[in-house]
Amino acid sequence: MKLQGNEIDRLNQRQIVKHKQQFEYISTQIPDIENILNKISAFNITIPSWALGTGSTRFGRFSGGGEPRNLEEKISDVGLIHALNKSSNSISLHIPWDIPENASSIKDFAAQFDLHFDAVNSNTFQDQSNQKLSYKYGSLHHVDIAVRQQAIDHNIEVINYGVQLGSKALSVWLSDGSNFPGQLNFRRSFENTLDSLQKIYYQLPDDWKIWIEYKPYEPNFYSTTIADWGQSHLLASKLGPKASTLVDLGHHLQGTNIEQIVSLLLMEGKLAGFHFNDSKYGDDDLTVGSINPYQLFLIFNELVEGMDAVGLDHANSLGWMIDASHNVKDPIEDLLQSVQAIKIAYTQALLVNKQALNEAQQNNDVVMAQEILQAAFRIDVSVLIAEASLRNGGALNPIECFRKLRLRENLIKERGINTIATGL
Repeated sequence: MKLQGNEIDRLNQRQIVKHKQQFEYISTQIPDIENILNKISAFNITIPSWALGTGSTRFGRFSGGGEPRNLEEKISDVGLIHALNKSSNSISLHIPWDIPENASSIKDFAAQFDLHFDAVNSNTFQDQSNQKLSYKYGSLHHVDIAVRQQAIDHNIEVINYGVQLGSKALSVWLSDGSNFPGQLNFRRSFENTLDSLQKIYYQLPDDWKIWIEYKPYEPNFYSTTIADWGQSHLLASKLGPKASTLVDLGHHLQGTNIEQIVSLLLMEGKLAGFHFNDSKYGDDDLTVGSINPYQLFLIFNELVEGMDAVGLDHANSLGWMIDASHNVKDPIEDLLQSVQAIKIAYTQALLVNKQALNEAQQNNDVVMAQEILQAAFRIDVSVLIAEASLRNGGALNPIECFRKLRLRENLIKERGINTIATGL
């Protein structure tokens, strides 16, 4: 399904008078507003191919119907999201859930929706039906060199698919770890992982990156071989300049100061980017900004300050991707909400008075530092995001547009009520 621009324009016209009034008002409050709008307009968040279907709890899955049955339909759904918000111009594939049978034709198909392919993701946390050896006891850290080589070969295969699609990065998350004390030797497991990653690293094209993700627990509950940002950073540093650390917001223990982690990785030039989600207890994969929007803002405050300090481009220097599970929501609506939350936090961070904050910090003025940050956080920036979307040809209110055009109902008519997205 491809959304026509005139359908969006028709709905925008119903809201345009109110929007213009709100925008004119806020324009008088924000200095250098055109520069801010240009940055908002350029900022895009990648949609992963596995997020277009309904997620599941540990005990059940409740599909809403009309889910994409193949890669082409997933691309089409991302195309719908991008047509609505003009902020999701790329898709990230998970191999082998979404293997492009003809990369050239898939690239051409994606281009019809103004999409390109972002990082490709490997999968050694599941056994596939045609797989010779099992990952039950790990993959890149496995005691059996044959299992490690199988996992290495898979990652190289994923790189090759990515090259065909125009991707420039391989994202690696490992479930490797142990459930019980004594199950494995920590040092040898880490050494095996490093050795395996080195073999993958040597196969990277010159203009590629490898992003190393971390997670403190789950599916293993005693140890994880790449458990935190320090271990990921250690591996990335040993591998070389093409390796860096990927931060998933849900992959931290409760109370972790993620914004400080982000700041230090950025300072070291080893921050790859983000998998955005939100959490209440652990790796809950909830809608971005649904639980702790202030933390998301604080993270972006460190990002904006840190990227500006070293001259990085906000839109393209890091990887920005959503990684959430829409257990009881329409996946497209949830992704639209997530993109909106990310852009709200980013825009608020752009509005922080950096000079005043620096002065407060240098003077140890704790009260004023808090006031400056919270003043930016309390600004309703939704009208700025709507204006950027409007200028780019998107909807003033993407979710309302999605519902008014009855797009989910149309997808159900086209695909059926009982479809299940591949990889779920």
